[in-house]
Amino acid sequence: MNSEQVNLPKQNILIIDDTPENLHFLSNGLARKGYEVKCAISGSIALLRVFAELPDLILLDIKMPEMNGYEVCEYLKANEKTREIPVIFLSALHEVSDKVKAFASGGVDYITKPFQFEEVLARVENQLTIARLQKQLQQQNLRLQELNEELLKSNQELEEFTYIVSHDLQEPLRAVSSFTQLLAENHQSYLNSEANEYIAFIVDGTTRMSQLIKDLLAYSRVGKQVREFELTDCKMVLADVLADLQITIAETSAKITYDSLPTVMGDSVQLAQLFQNLISNAIKFHRPEIAPLIKISVELKNNEWLFGVHDNGIGIKTRHFERIFQIFKRLHTFGHYPGTGIGLAICKKIVEHHEGRIWVESELGVGTTFYFTIPQR
Repeated sequence: MNSEQVNLPKQNILIIDDTPENLHFLSNGLARKGYEVKCAISGSIALLRVFAELPDLILLDIKMPEMNGYEVCEYLKANEKTREIPVIFLSALHEVSDKVKAFASGGVDYITKPFQFEEVLARVENQLTIARLQKQLQQQNLRLQELNEELLKSNQELEEFTYIVSHDLQEPLRAVSSFTQLLAENHQSYLNSEANEYIAFIVDGTTRMSQLIKDLLAYSRVGKQVREFELTDCKMVLADVLADLQITIAETSAKITYDSLPTVMGDSVQLAQLFQNLISNAIKFHRPEIAPLIKISVELKNNEWLFGVHDNGIGIKTRHFERIFQIFKRLHTFGHYPGTGIGLAICKKIVEHHEGRIWVESELGVGTTFYFTIPQR
């Protein structure tokens, strides 16, 4: 027995052979190696013993009265309770056809008589090791499945919690904002400059909080929509996005060019949100006194569409490449660049919902490119 088996419980081997000399020789040898051995001189007796106590491995002769070894093995493999027990055929039959038939009936190995005990022992240990590793793998897979189900449930509960909390926050926040604005409009003349400054802070804070809640709601909804993916013309999606951004584009003198965009299988609403977030970022983070130049590229590569949104903006430090896709992670103060820090997290979630990838390449002071992929379907 190898060193891996020293601390394991005794493993149970059933030997099925109608020759008493073979049973005696093998059972004594395997028992000396630390195995618990049971014997049976026929197929029918063997099946009774198998179902009384499942063995870890079976050594099975082929030529036996009543039931031959092939029939015994086929019976075991047809039963859910016993099909995983490894069966090693041990027979005087040496034709290739005999061995093929043995493997076809469910055997995992074949030893030809006359045999050497050392060979039998090596093959037994090998199959028991394989069986043990397979069992460990099954247990790990089961545990992984349980953990995955727990994670999915936890994520669902978190998304539902986020949606409920964010939705319920909207009403009291609107009330605070409305009454503060009424206070400013109707009583501004009665208040000193310091009080009016405080009111401005409140209005500004409630506006930012409202936008944060809207973005949080948008983030929580990505991937929860029940809309089926459909053929979506990215050129039409982009046209709608640019129409929505026309005021911002005009104010910044931004110039936007794009390749001939493809039709993909996807969610048109989410893809519009993806383009809008990336283009808005490219406009927002432009260098002072330099008009934004934005190029949208696309190419078919390895059965997926590779999109790129290139800009000539302020750029991003390499150490921040992964951080920017995390929710609420901002690289700049609100005073310099307004925003909630959720936009790129939403982009990542949308791309992953479309079974794609998203990443960034950038050079500080030169510009940034956001790449994302959409599978070709």
